[in-house]
Amino acid sequence: MKKQNLIIALFFGMVASISAQNKTYHKSNAGIKGGYNLAAVNYDGQGETGQRHGFHVGVYGEEFISPNFSIQPELMYSQQGYEIKDSNGTFTQKLNYINLPVMLKAYPSKNFFLEAGPQIGLAISHKEEYNGFISSSQEYDPNNFDWGMNFGGGFKTDSGISLGVRYHLGLGDLYDSGQAHNRVWQFSVGFDL
Repeated sequence: MKKQNLIIALFFGMVASISAQNKTYHKSNAGIKGGYNLAAVNYDGQGETGQRHGFHVGVYGEEFISPNFSIQPELMYSQQGYEIKDSNGTFTQKLNYINLPVMLKAYPSKNFFLEAGPQIGLAISHKEEYNGFISSSQEYDPNNFDWGMNFGGGFKTDSGISLGVRYHLGLGDLYDSGQAHNRVWQFSVGFDL
């Protein structure tokens, strides 16, 4: 009789545990996100340029593959580029991309997430400006294709509002000569729909 009571108690304990886990189980979703960019370029491993301020905006879909892990593809418009200042003036390279990141997200707790994943990008426009003693606009020819890795983290509320920070480590060469790679900090707000 004692064994049956122990088995019944263990059974109800497991059911209660599974029920409690289901309450914290995340649901797959889709939404919109946008935010602020601080973009720069690393030249030949010699350090980063000055930062260009911009924004990003786009859509995402988050598919949970387990209670604590999801895959989140995104389609984003992102203003990137860099600035170089010297005593004569400021050179600004404005690059605008359509990026496709695919993030693997881990939820170590119900509302906190960490993320990492690859990203490819297509430059849809570029413009170069020099503001100094003599202002001008000169055409450079950056590569249209970019790729790299993203790393980040954030907080997501039960109502589907998320706050996140992400770092893009560009691995593709920005120009045909030399080694120039995109570096972008992104600060985002997202809303599940």
